[in-house]
Amino acid sequence: MEDKRNIPIIEWEDMDKKKFYVFGVCMTMMIRVSIYPFTLIRTRLQVQKGKSLYNGTFDAFVKILRAEGVAGLYRGFLVNTFTLISGQCYVTTYELTRTFVSKYSSNNTVKSLVAGGSASLVAQSITVPIDVVSQHLMMQRKGESMGRFRVQAVADGKRMVVFGQTKDIIVQIFKADGPKGFYRGYVASLLTYIPNSAVWWPFYHFYAEQLSSLAPKDVPHLLLQAVSGPLAAATAATLTNPMDVIRARVQVEGKSSITGTFRQLMVEEGPWGLTKGLSARIISSTPSTIVIVLGYETLKKLSLRPELVDSRHW
Repeated sequence: MEDKRNIPIIEWEDMDKKKFYVFGVCMTMMIRVSIYPFTLIRTRLQVQKGKSLYNGTFDAFVKILRAEGVAGLYRGFLVNTFTLISGQCYVTTYELTRTFVSKYSSNNTVKSLVAGGSASLVAQSITVPIDVVSQHLMMQRKGESMGRFRVQAVADGKRMVVFGQTKDIIVQIFKADGPKGFYRGYVASLLTYIPNSAVWWPFYHFYAEQLSSLAPKDVPHLLLQAVSGPLAAATAATLTNPMDVIRARVQVEGKSSITGTFRQLMVEEGPWGLTKGLSARIISSTPSTIVIVLGYETLKKLSLRPELVDSRHW
């Protein structure tokens, strides 16, 4: 008899791909809407010098809301939605790589580590140009900018419509740095997100396994997975936040040297500078990871091939 405490992993070959992609796009869009404000806050906290503008996550949230309204929390959001493409590439690469690695190793940690890192490599190659543009839009505060570029006002003093602002930022980036400007911080992004992704998946499955061994048999698997996700996210965020701070500064401030950015940060703010935005990252990752995990695991269950639906206790 099957032990209900064991959490089976739904693999790529178990799913109906059409359902997987249709449901996946809808799920990803809903998740991005819910977590984007915290992504914007985290980026502004990481880029500001010391505590010149905001004293923390909650202070930034209140100040942005008062000065710029709800729209201020979603600056650059429409541009960022193009990362839906990279999101689908990420999950496809992750699942296909797991399938490939399983031919050589049955160890779930090895499969998760390699697949997570590979998926992040593919996704970041698509995401970085979008991130560069959206982060500069995030830096546009009312009447000023925290970054290198500032959206120009139109003749009557009003700000451009959203796509006008996006075009303006793209033109400024291209004039200042050429095509390579859209891949500024690419290496820093890889050094941030590949380890983050590679670490998250093994820890996610590790925490799920530990919780399943401790919990009563009748506890739903989704509940255990919903707890495991944030634990893995907090672990990965803590380990990779120093590189994330450097990545944000390289992309927004136009720096070309990762080591130079690191040295400057050490001189100006000391080791504590490497923890900037960590609380915002963990706070944003906790609810978002719960939503992502519940959504992703539900998505995989909804995408199961019909003949497998009742075959196991999923």
